[in-house]
Amino acid sequence: MALLVEKTSSGREYKIKDMSQADFGRLEIELAEVEMPGLMACRAECGPSQPLKGACITGSLHMTIQTAVLIETLTSLGASVRWCSCNIFSTQDHAAAAIARDSASVFAWKGETLQEYWWCTERALDWGPGGGPDLIVDDGGDATLLIHEGVKAEEEYEKAGKLPDPASTDNAEFQIVLRIIRDGLKANGTLLFPAINVNDSVTKSKFDNLYGCRYSLPDGLMRATDVMIAGKVAVVCGYGDVGKGCAAALRQAGARVIVTEIDPICALQALMEGIPVLTLEDVVSQADIFVTTTGNKDVIMVHHMRKMKNNAIVCNIGHFENEIDMFGLETYPGIERINIKLQTDRWVFPESQTGIIILAEGRLMNLGCGNGHPSFVMSCFFTNQVIAQLELWTERANGKYEKKVYVLPKHLDEKVAALHLGKLGAKLTKLTPEQAAYISVPIEGPYKPAHYRY
Repeated sequence: MALLVEKTSSGREYKIKDMSQADFGRLEIELAEVEMPGLMACRAECGPSQPLKGACITGSLHMTIQTAVLIETLTSLGASVRWCSCNIFSTQDHAAAAIARDSASVFAWKGETLQEYWWCTERALDWGPGGGPDLIVDDGGDATLLIHEGVKAEEEYEKAGKLPDPASTDNAEFQIVLRIIRDGLKANGTLLFPAINVNDSVTKSKFDNLYGCRYSLPDGLMRATDVMIAGKVAVVCGYGDVGKGCAAALRQAGARVIVTEIDPICALQALMEGIPVLTLEDVVSQADIFVTTTGNKDVIMVHHMRKMKNNAIVCNIGHFENEIDMFGLETYPGIERINIKLQTDRWVFPESQTGIIILAEGRLMNLGCGNGHPSFVMSCFFTNQVIAQLELWTERANGKYEKKVYVLPKHLDEKVAALHLGKLGAKLTKLTPEQAAYISVPIEGPYKPAHYRY
């Protein structure tokens, strides 16, 4: 695809796959809005006062139908928005088309190359001469990385005229990042996206991770491989929030689940759920499905994959894209890659002539191979994001927030939850003044201390 910015008749910039899908995207957005009561409540409550008026917001987050509702919530509150996806496979092209046509600048399509991906990220950060965005919603940290590496390179360039050297790293993706920064400094002498207030997913809801994975993991596995999960032995690497959801989803689908863990508390939780806890080395030659959920790096390496059963399935739902050793696999002497279908590859080892199946090239498979999370689940997470943007923007001038990582206050988390209860038919019990005093909480909340983990 030619990397040229296009414009709507109104002058809004975009680059997507197919604008003719915009009507289809709009229909699905309207369906999703009904299932996203938190975001719709934000629009109803705050829309008339336009609290984000004047704010330029860049988003790097999977460009799905649910994200489209988030984007249009931000624009309905007055913000201008430029958006890219945080994964090369996760864009739903009809969602991107609807947003590009109707409400915001979007640079995203399903199946981007790495070069295209970073071009899109740069475009989302490019607000023209005079500055970058005021706020950023950065789900994977890539836009933040580009900003921080860019600022560091700009300082070096100003001091000594030194430009970043892509040859200084063996990482192919980081070479692209350095090339973008180098070429920008060469052409302009400065960056198009100066340092800003970075809101890197201020808070993530356990509800999103646990219940979202229940839906999206089996969906993605079965869509990508056409295999039955029932009866399979599945290894879930990590038993945090995401891992718990994955294990529950796989057990619900009939798999026999084994967990690997480093944390004794998480290990005990798994055991209390009746799930064995072993090391990867214990089970690598026995299991049928391997799922990384840790958010760490180097979890499943090529030496593990060599020992796996023929056609064992390996996939990642732990967000970061270095859990599975794709570089070691790609550079293994004599390895053969056979593409089965979109985001489904069989890698055959030369010495054994047996293969493993990798989903979504080791990237997030729930969005690369499945349909992501349900709209209601994402409403919980995205409502947190909107509240975070409102807080950062309205408090920007008073010094309330330093350059630190902050978690949303408990009362705002409770507000997000409360906005979704009506959709589920819930009615909350009210504390009496005496009851509130007895447990030392305000009648209106918050009902737990800030350190409390649900």
